[in-house]
Amino acid sequence: MRCSVLHLLRCVRLRLCSRRGRSRLPLWAQRIQAYIKLLAQSLCFNSLTDSDVVFDSIFEPVFVTVDYVTRWFGMVFVCLVVILTSSVVMITYIVLLPLALTTYSPAWIAWHSLYGNWNLIMIAFHYYKAIKTSPGYPPAEKNDRPFVSVCKKCIMPKPARTHHCGICNRCILKMDHHCPWLNNCVGHFNHRYFFSFCLFMTLGCVYCSISCRNMFLDAYNSLERFKHLDSEKPGIPVTGMGLLLGLLPSGQTNFQTPAPPYTFKEKMFHKSIVYMWVLTSTAGVALGALTVWHAVLISRGETSIERHINKKEAVRLAQWGKLYKNPFNYSKLNNWKIFLGVEKKSHWVTRVLLPSGHPPHGDGLTWDVFPVKRDLIAV
Repeated sequence: MRCSVLHLLRCVRLRLCSRRGRSRLPLWAQRIQAYIKLLAQSLCFNSLTDSDVVFDSIFEPVFVTVDYVTRWFGMVFVCLVVILTSSVVMITYIVLLPLALTTYSPAWIAWHSLYGNWNLIMIAFHYYKAIKTSPGYPPAEKNDRPFVSVCKKCIMPKPARTHHCGICNRCILKMDHHCPWLNNCVGHFNHRYFFSFCLFMTLGCVYCSISCRNMFLDAYNSLERFKHLDSEKPGIPVTGMGLLLGLLPSGQTNFQTPAPPYTFKEKMFHKSIVYMWVLTSTAGVALGALTVWHAVLISRGETSIERHINKKEAVRLAQWGKLYKNPFNYSKLNNWKIFLGVEKKSHWVTRVLLPSGHPPHGDGLTWDVFPVKRDLIAV
């Protein structure tokens, strides 16, 4: 009898506990609650979690949205570059060239023709190659190549200097950044084309800005004069004795002034010059700063992503009293020779000053580490 009573009490207790612990929330609310609890636990899953991990986790939806918009607006940026560059070229050939042929000396005409067309060819060639050339991807199949880590998104081995691009949604060899103006990643195989395009576009913008400076000032002053003439009244009122003397026909009270001394063609001529000078000057300053920054990175033997990684690594080692050295820095001159693919003295002309589609040094999968600075390519 006693055992049966204890068994009954135990059953009643278990039933009451199960009813008390049963959740009254609907199923969809329970799923949301479990997901929020999982997110909260993921922010402190181990002792290596820092502010960067928490920030990335919170703003992950924002990053995904930006990547999605950039991926779909890439062609818009490319078309914008083509349209703006083509407009400057059209103004140069249609507006400025006839003026230069009647104003400049034959020597200056030859100089502007040679330099301007050479610069235009270099811009078009390197921009086309930067868009069409693949930045380089690590092999998808299994191989014996050395790797430094495994990509947490691709779940594939990552060679040295390889990083994952969220916009392209794959890993890029020696990734520098994703350029929306190219609609392509800047990596191992098209980094030279990207930098050359920035360099020659900057030179072209500075060339147009300096050579058209006086024309810009004249055109701007002419537009201001035209604006002043347009604001004047088209006639002079005649009142009082003028009407009595019959200076005007009956019913007319204004003396009509002659037509303006400028035409629509002249006005558009001056506006196009102002447009070209403003566009090339602003683009030259912005693109020039970007070109200088990338030139500094190339001299140091690092990319834009590696710049941030190396800076954090230097700070970390400095706390231990150690000095960090970039293992891919082969000295400034050697870094430039490797980047430009210069293997002979003649290559400074044939591969740097002339359009060249030669591949970069190495395959982007393995990299030599030289703790002692010496020439990797003897020139």
